[in-house]
Amino acid sequence: MMKKLIFALSLCVFSVAANAQNSSQKPATSKVIAKQVVDIACGECQFKMKGKDCELAVKIDGKPYFVDGKGIDDFGDAHGEHGFCNAVSKAEVTGEIVNNRFKAKEIKLLPAKK
Repeated sequence: MMKKLIFALSLCVFSVAANAQNSSQKPATSKVIAKQVVDIACGECQFKMKGKDCELAVKIDGKPYFVDGKGIDDFGDAHGEHGFCNAVSKAEVTGEIVNNRFKAKEIKLLPAKK
């Protein structure tokens, strides 16, 4: 009887310890963005973000995010006169912010105001 009690107690302690380890993982934080007008440009050249190379970024509610799903040259030469490395443009975007990156579903460049 004592062995069964010790075994049951050990099993309970082990299951509580195993469960506690799983709950310490942070869930991915996300925010859905739907048809919001944002600034879009090179994150390094225009938004002064730290990175390894010229990379497309959007500024949502004043905070810049690197973009996944679209490349910096998908909209023309990034290093051209009006390219993302030389100018900030406006775009209407739909997607999701996940772990401090913008997962783009749609990016529609807006015409430049004169």
